Amino acid sequence: MNQTHDPQLKSWVESANDPSTDFPIQNLPFGVFTHPGDDYPRVGVAIGDQILDVVASFEAGYIKGLNAAKECFGSWLNPLMSLDPHQLDLFRADVSELLSERSPRRDDVLVPMQDAKMVMPVDIGDYTDFYASIHHATNVGSMFRPDNPLLPNYKYVPIGYHGRASSIVTSGASIIRPSGQTKALDSDTPVFGPSRMLDYESELGFFVGYGNSLGETIAIDDAPRNIFGFCLVNDWSARDIQSWEYQPLGPFLAKNFATSISPWIVTSAALEPFRVPAMERPSGDPEPLPYLQSREDQSSGGLSITMEVYLSTPKMRYDNRPPVLLSRAPFSNMYWTVGQMLTHHASNGCNMRAGDLIASGTVSGPGEQERGCLIELTWRGTRPLRLATGEVRRFLEDGDEVIMRAYCEAPGRRRIGFGECRGTILSSAGN
Repeated sequence: MNQTHDPQLKSWVESANDPSTDFPIQNLPFGVFTHPGDDYPRVGVAIGDQILDVVASFEAGYIKGLNAAKECFGSWLNPLMSLDPHQLDLFRADVSELLSERSPRRDDVLVPMQDAKMVMPVDIGDYTDFYASIHHATNVGSMFRPDNPLLPNYKYVPIGYHGRASSIVTSGASIIRPSGQTKALDSDTPVFGPSRMLDYESELGFFVGYGNSLGETIAIDDAPRNIFGFCLVNDWSARDIQSWEYQPLGPFLAKNFATSISPWIVTSAALEPFRVPAMERPSGDPEPLPYLQSREDQSSGGLSITMEVYLSTPKMRYDNRPPVLLSRAPFSNMYWTVGQMLTHHASNGCNMRAGDLIASGTVSGPGEQERGCLIELTWRGTRPLRLATGEVRRFLEDGDEVIMRAYCEAPGRRRIGFGECRGTILSSAGN
């Protein structure tokens, strides 16, 4: 950690000093935006309720001639992500100094968030989704295999599947209800039609930065320097399609119709004050294999992040009711760390490239209100949620909006957040 993490540090952007903001000067996440009169995507840094235009700051001479600033002239963050972490640290320090209350006001390079449109921040080449919460894996496994919820490999190998990068969308994009093959338990044959068991999954995503060459690996202690930053991920899931198609090769059409991400990428550097020990494995569980284990990862590989999911139904919006909180779960009790996920992904020589997205899988805790998806909260629809409006939900209905938020808190540190990841369900195409 360094001076950019100082909890006493304040900004001349007044809204950044509000204790409730997601984006104080200690955060400084990156995103890509457009604004009225200029449809060309530009790299920005969130500060309070404003966006610092990085290119405008560089052209005005407010950010000096660092290599990192020069990598922000395109429409994606990939060039910036691929830089050496040391250069990124220097860039963070420069932006922090520019926005510090010790520096002159530079309002000419700020854009109000309310006037900006956030767009996809990264050219995502590949997307992989893991299954790193043992609480989620146990709950879901119990529904299908009550006597043996966890398969034998779960505690040895981080389980994942390769997702679809082309259908990743940013927060606010509408989600069309997918159609597919489903088979009722009392039927001999499947039918094709709209999913009736549409679900969300609250996940943490991270973007590869530095990466590795084909045939090389990433050591567990080198994993943190290969991670540029983090975002929220909603891995939309059609549970009825999934239960019919997933054997024997795993998720396919039930997952790849859409994945939503939050637009702001909170850097690894910003999360340094919120590193915690990895989840302590229960007595009797196997130790991770040597390539997945190190003293450093065990002592600081966890992250103190709180994940929240809210639901807003059409009736709630009509009645001017606020969204209802469905779940709140800590990321710190994930069975596998983000470092272990990245190291395992590259352990066979798979080349990880700047901008690749990796998601954690559903973040769930041991409590009933810590379940990060509806299939857990409603126990596959058998225990429906009864909302204050009198509505009942087993799975998502058309018009429902899912809102995900997350934040980090620690004693003596400034709270930082991730913003929001939103998506509203539209009826199936053609219906």
